[in-house]
Amino acid sequence: MSFLNGATVGIDTVNNKAVFIDQTLLPTEYKEVFTDNFQEIFDAIKLLKVRGAPAIGVFTAISLAVLMNKSSAEAYEELLAELKKYAGDLILCRPTAVNLKWAAEEMLKTAENSNSENFKKSLTEKALKMIEDDISICHKIGEYGAEILKNCNSVLTHCNAGRLATVKYGTALSPVYVAKENGHNIKVYADETRPLLQGARLTASELCEAGVDTTVICDNMASFIMKNGLVQAVLVGCDRVALNGDTANKIGTSGVAILAKHYNIPFYVCMPFSTFDKNVKTGDDIVIEMRDGDEIGEMWYEKPMLPENAKTLNPAFDVTDHSLITAFITEKGVITPDEIEKFI
Repeated sequence: MSFLNGATVGIDTVNNKAVFIDQTLLPTEYKEVFTDNFQEIFDAIKLLKVRGAPAIGVFTAISLAVLMNKSSAEAYEELLAELKKYAGDLILCRPTAVNLKWAAEEMLKTAENSNSENFKKSLTEKALKMIEDDISICHKIGEYGAEILKNCNSVLTHCNAGRLATVKYGTALSPVYVAKENGHNIKVYADETRPLLQGARLTASELCEAGVDTTVICDNMASFIMKNGLVQAVLVGCDRVALNGDTANKIGTSGVAILAKHYNIPFYVCMPFSTFDKNVKTGDDIVIEMRDGDEIGEMWYEKPMLPENAKTLNPAFDVTDHSLITAFITEKGVITPDEIEKFI
């Protein structure tokens, strides 16, 4: 029996456990993990068992609530110091996704407005509220996106910005799901998304499960798809947006945006408002996470695929220039890059 019941992350308030789907096991195995252990929580984010900017953010809030609920500290100052330590360590876990930092800061604000008597309760209530808000926000993104796509038959997406990247619905895939709820079936071409194959493993899995017509392509096939008029729009999610609209998302996104611009295909970034980072002026200021080269040469192979003396370079994200983005689809509406500063 599933505790999460269609969600990606959650909180077991009865047993005080953070709950998540281990996405590294998908699509061959579905496993819900229950934990109140900091190292397991840290590893879940670092090792991409929980991934996707909104899901990471909500899971961070859930985890901080769970960790503090088991704290033996009693004095307010001790509780706050412990929370700050946990939050600081988790923020360093994955530096590019702004939602993680945002969620940690929201929990700290909540704690600072509490006292020793209601400290733990207020954090749990805040985490539960963030779960509800994420579901509502993603559905709203879907509503705005479905309206934009009302004349589209098919779209291309990169990485996984669907249900598995949020609590429910997703960001980039939410318009597809909401359109389907409204009787409009949109075909999706999903880039495999090397080296971690989120598109092939995760996007394809959840779309097929939802009954969406899905075709997986290798990352280097996107130009063929666009040139032959097989898609009318590109939908992607993102992990951080600078004030000028430069956008960090899964590695390969900027290449897809360049192709879309060349073939005159609209390129939409679907995201909650919390992904805008008002402290970052341009994409040059976004820290790019570098990951282990084993993900390139060994992860999906029975034997190492690369020569022993071959080097690897494995950035987890790249930055798409704002000039390549048609618009951002948010829960507050559709915003062009030059309108961002008016809204935040």
